[in-house]
Amino acid sequence: MQIILLDKVVNLGGLGDVVKVKDGYARNYLIPQGKAKRATQANLAEFEARRAELERQQGEKLAAAQEQAAKLEGATVQISRKAGMDGRLFGSVTNADVAEALVAQGFAIERSAIRMPDGPLKTVGEVQLEVGLHSDVVATITVAVLGDQQ
Repeated sequence: MQIILLDKVVNLGGLGDVVKVKDGYARNYLIPQGKAKRATQANLAEFEARRAELERQQGEKLAAAQEQAAKLEGATVQISRKAGMDGRLFGSVTNADVAEALVAQGFAIERSAIRMPDGPLKTVGEVQLEVGLHSDVVATITVAVLGDQQ
């Protein structure tokens, strides 16, 4: 299916690109999320009429994400969990736990923005995690997992 991108999509294209994607990806994700429209003549004409407005909105989102990344960069989050004598946690620390701790510190972060490449944290210690605030903006935070031995 041919679509027009209304926003930058990682590994696909930028604003205004006309790309061919699988039908299901377009119907189930891109179009409902407002990231794309079908590439018809009417939609192409409408897009060209709104291009300046869409570019301005995209620029504002990028600026807001960069501002938030500057505040968030280098932040440290401490999370306590029950742990055994060997430093392994009973359970794990997930991106939802990290997002909750960031919200408690005053940062409005979605849990889906927190990138955990090795999966949930299962040991006591400090770990560097990335927070994807925008497709072009990534901030690095430190998560300190503290063990409660009981």
